Amino acid sequence: MRISEKLLLAVLINLCLVATSVHGSASNTGRQPYIVYMGDVQEHGFSVEQHHNMLTDVIGDESIARESRLHSYKRSFNGFAAMLLPHEANRLMEREGVVSVFPNTKRKLVTTRSWDFLGMPLTVNRNHQSESDIIVGLLDTGVYPESPSFDDKGYGPPPSKWKGKCEVGANFTGCNNKLIGARSYSIQIKISDQSPADTEGHGTHTSSTVAGSAVNHASLYGIGRGTTRGGVPSARIAMYKVCWYWCSDIDILAAFDDVISDGVDVLSISIGGSSIRNYFNDSLAIGSFHAMKKGIFTACAAGNQGPYALTVSNVAPWIMTVGATGIDRKFRTEIRLGNGMKIYGLSLNTYAPTKQMYPLTSGTKAANYTDGYEAYFASSCYSGTMGQEKVEGKIVYCASGQGMFLGDRQDHTVKELGGVGTIIAGSELNDTAFSYVLPASRVDLKSGDQIDRYINTTKNPQAIIYKTKEVKVSAPFVASFSSRGPNYLSPRILKPDITAPGVDILAAYTKLASVTGQPYDDRFSLFNIVSGTSMACPHAAAAAAYVKSFHPNWSPAAIKSALMTTATAIKVRNRDAEFAYGSGHINPVKALNPGLVYDLQISSYIRFLCREGYNSTNLHLITGWSHLDCQKFQPARGHDGINYPTMTLPLPHPAKNFSAVFKRIVTNVGTNSSVYKATVKSPEGLSISVFPNTLAFNRVYQRKTFKVVIKGKPLRKETPFISASLEWSDSIHRVRSPIVVYKISAYRVTS
Repeated sequence: MRISEKLLLAVLINLCLVATSVHGSASNTGRQPYIVYMGDVQEHGFSVEQHHNMLTDVIGDESIARESRLHSYKRSFNGFAAMLLPHEANRLMEREGVVSVFPNTKRKLVTTRSWDFLGMPLTVNRNHQSESDIIVGLLDTGVYPESPSFDDKGYGPPPSKWKGKCEVGANFTGCNNKLIGARSYSIQIKISDQSPADTEGHGTHTSSTVAGSAVNHASLYGIGRGTTRGGVPSARIAMYKVCWYWCSDIDILAAFDDVISDGVDVLSISIGGSSIRNYFNDSLAIGSFHAMKKGIFTACAAGNQGPYALTVSNVAPWIMTVGATGIDRKFRTEIRLGNGMKIYGLSLNTYAPTKQMYPLTSGTKAANYTDGYEAYFASSCYSGTMGQEKVEGKIVYCASGQGMFLGDRQDHTVKELGGVGTIIAGSELNDTAFSYVLPASRVDLKSGDQIDRYINTTKNPQAIIYKTKEVKVSAPFVASFSSRGPNYLSPRILKPDITAPGVDILAAYTKLASVTGQPYDDRFSLFNIVSGTSMACPHAAAAAAYVKSFHPNWSPAAIKSALMTTATAIKVRNRDAEFAYGSGHINPVKALNPGLVYDLQISSYIRFLCREGYNSTNLHLITGWSHLDCQKFQPARGHDGINYPTMTLPLPHPAKNFSAVFKRIVTNVGTNSSVYKATVKSPEGLSISVFPNTLAFNRVYQRKTFKVVIKGKPLRKETPFISASLEWSDSIHRVRSPIVVYKISAYRVTS
């Protein structure tokens, strides 16, 4: 069984973590890394001595306590990371002043045409001076500063508010007036060549998508040729490298601690969320909460576990959770068989053929054995199951992968055996193109059967795989891989919030990694085409920065509301609907003038957290508010307790009649004098009333309250989900809010 060098290294590091302590000390053997979160740094102040004393008290040995402490968070919130035994973690949880104690987890990382598709051409209206003062921070894999996307020609010095740093190190010589900051974090594992340099490509891709400078004639070996640029190309970039072979909670919180004090305005985080059912046991939720308190907008990727329900991550209401959509192009790769048949698959094939035809075989015919498990796995071209003499010089057809060998790539296997190309059958991810280490194309199962039949009925089967071409398609569409709701943690909050382009996105890349990131690949490019909610997230972050450049005093919630209520609804023909796309497809230009916004202050989030069952003591520590009493913040019975731009009603008893009241407050950010009327769209059997149904404003920033009353009869057995909407309009603005009613039992989620 073959395993990639990176995967092997990651496994070895994991084994070392289990077998040894932080600095190889026997006194720490058996301990695991935990995070002790103590809330707002202003509440009790910060003291390393305090952290040390707490550890000494629960461990009982001062020297072990000193060795066990990994890091203290001190700039923006209070807490520390330490190597602990489970019973010591439990004792710390009982200490006064501690909000939560949770084990460190390792998280996974989850763009030319996309900005034109979003209605933001190079000539779009911009507030260049304000935009150049915006600092976008990213928590990611680092950055490749030599990329032309980070050219600082024409840029002045960084904004005076910038308090961050630029670290130098291996493969990283420094920053400039575009890329103004770069830090790296590896607290638990000491890396000899640690630096902010991007050896993966992910961070370079996402940061250039947000704010990369315009680069003409960019492409991946001629594929997707055009001008790459970020959504806010005048903005500054600050990279916080927290991801190596994984992204550690300890490092994520350390980066947040710096981000909040460094002067960052908008954060883009394309990292998978935690499945822990508590916001304050989640490093991304904790960090983004403190960022929100400082006025920093945070966008996070929704995850790549679609199309399955209950897979959406990063669901805290103070985060904008971003799903992925496709734009109006796909990359199609033609296959021609020896009998003249043409078949089209998806891939990013940069290789042009050098012959008219190549011999064609299948994994089954190239198998070392003709029966048993080996033959079964050989049909999918699994490593070690095929003979080199049967593969060398041929294109190999590989049946649909068995899905049980994580890390094994069919193209790698074929190349190792001297094959010249591969055709891979599979129905999954049929809207996404991938790069392979040799000429390849992924076809659907029906086409795969045709190819297999041709191979088995032809004496000398042949085929050719052509270089990938771009084709136009209808868009937007929700990517099959994009994670879906409902929200497992807070079922009354619709997640994802919004979708943005995340399929086949061309953006900057690093030359410290090959195109596929694999050692079998000898292609290195300044640009690459990648898919994922990781690519969608920086689109949303850039849209937020674009809105902020025109409205610098708007809160993160106001910007988020503007983006959500002006989004375009996407037509989906299944029960996913809003659970797939939230409020819809992002429209940055329209969001500049939303008319009304659903703003949220810290008190709104406290009300929400009280409703979710968090106690006054912990919320007091988190916020720094004195005499906080959740009883005063509890919403009235039937209310959802938060001024969110969407309204979601989970039904614990779908066989009963149901009703609910949503209380909302909108703020006028349009014209001084305006009258908005409510329009409701709902299916038969669902009654929605709005009180009042007319809102009259006579000044900007005036606030108005209204209620939405929902009543309905039991949902039919075949109807797990109902979609409706409320739209406020003054004939100029259209402020749309999705309304979702669903059966909890249909999604196996508890309220």
